[in-house]
Amino acid sequence: MSSSLPKVRSLPPLRPRFLLILLSALLIVSGLAAALFLHWTSGAFAAGSNLVTNPGFESGNLSGWSCDPGDTVVTAPVHSGNYALQMNPTASTTGQCTQTISVQPNSSYTLSAYVDGPYAYLGVNGGASNWTSSSSYTQLSVSFTTGASTTSVTIYVHGWYLQGSVYVDDVSLTGPAGSVTPSPTAASSPTPTPAPTNTVTPTPTPTPTSTATPTPTPTPCTNCGGSLPHHILTGYWQDFTNGATPLRLSDINSYYNLIAVAFANADPSRPGAVTFSIDSGLSSALGGYTTSQFISDIATLHSQGKKVIISVGGQNGTITVNDATSATNFANSVYQLMTTYGFDGVDIDLENGINPTYLASALRQLSALAGPSLIITLAPQTIDMQSTAGAYFQLALNIKDILTLVNTQYYNSGTMNGCDGNVYAQGSEDFITALACIQLQGGLRPDQVGLGLPASPSAASGGYVAPSVVNAALDCLSSGTNCASFKPSTTYPGLRGAMTWSINWDASNGYAFANTVGPHLSSLP
Repeated sequence: MSSSLPKVRSLPPLRPRFLLILLSALLIVSGLAAALFLHWTSGAFAAGSNLVTNPGFESGNLSGWSCDPGDTVVTAPVHSGNYALQMNPTASTTGQCTQTISVQPNSSYTLSAYVDGPYAYLGVNGGASNWTSSSSYTQLSVSFTTGASTTSVTIYVHGWYLQGSVYVDDVSLTGPAGSVTPSPTAASSPTPTPAPTNTVTPTPTPTPTSTATPTPTPTPCTNCGGSLPHHILTGYWQDFTNGATPLRLSDINSYYNLIAVAFANADPSRPGAVTFSIDSGLSSALGGYTTSQFISDIATLHSQGKKVIISVGGQNGTITVNDATSATNFANSVYQLMTTYGFDGVDIDLENGINPTYLASALRQLSALAGPSLIITLAPQTIDMQSTAGAYFQLALNIKDILTLVNTQYYNSGTMNGCDGNVYAQGSEDFITALACIQLQGGLRPDQVGLGLPASPSAASGGYVAPSVVNAALDCLSSGTNCASFKPSTTYPGLRGAMTWSINWDASNGYAFANTVGPHLSSLP
């Protein structure tokens, strides 16, 4: 068998002029391709509608980002591509990187990133945030809506003080592009500056380092909170049963000055709105407790000079205030509860993330409705008040002129860094005092700071201390006496007092907390 190749017609030779034109065309096309590739790797031409510059750090540097000293771009581990960001927190920085991006007003956006490491945070300055700790790349995501006059936002990623390196890759902000070009962002880490005296450590939310300067402090409201004493004992009254002693409001220990009724619930029919009614289980345990009896008990407490507020949220609370409509619904519904039951104000105990911008708007609307005697308290978790850039801390600073008190929960926290950069374990005086000084150095007035502790070992999974230790912490902060190893650089005689979860658990424990801490408050400066 024989075979042969098919015959191919010969092509005529290319003329020099045609060859030159063809070569030029190829060079133009290849140049465009190269330019587009470089544009994409810099992040300015990201796939889809990603508005982030250098989102995957594929430029091989921190171009487009402003980062804390020590941050760098690495080749491993990466989520995709060839590079990723490595943030390296120190005793005085969280390794934060930020980028300012042009956006459109009244528009919805989604921010996401893949992170790997302990205490990794993602968020928008003054807005939504999220965090996680992981040993492999995990996607964090937050959604938000811009305000009516917002033309740019600053996004951030950061780790936590002394908690180890965090890796970040594939940052994305999707939504309509803005028409205003934001001011250029530094391409790499700025020159290190001395750490501020109020350096703090571990939070889900931004840092005290390269984040925005805290909101300027308005003139304090001289009569906010009505006629509360100079030092107060706050306690939560449980509108449910869980093993603690069930109580009527009228039966609580007399040392409590401020009673927070726990909890109001989300109104499923109106975003942001809250509702409240006496729990049927509690009523049954008390042999009956009607709404009229509850209202009468509040009036009785008022006659004794005490104040009663409604607490919203709790560990299982699902109340969300993240836009103008939900902010107004929140304010109107809380005010309705105040007029119906006689509550003197509201306690914010939202433990599943807050939007400080819209929650501040809601509380200001409530203040306009209720007047200057309105009591506003916050009950953040310990990690929520580790940084002035955290959402709860931002909220406190944003409403400082109408804010009565922040009772941080110094329990269920594990270990945290104090204002001196050292790590302290919960369940100790040092943990309480070293962490409370973060707020005192971060912009809150001493009369706006309270120490929140469990009333008994059964009241929390960790962080319980004997009431005598609470007294020692109060002494240490207010007068510099009875301190453990941590001693604040200055004293805060105006420190407001203490809070406990809960009055019911305290009753189960023979009122050891109230009977020990209550009378001690009168001895403070």
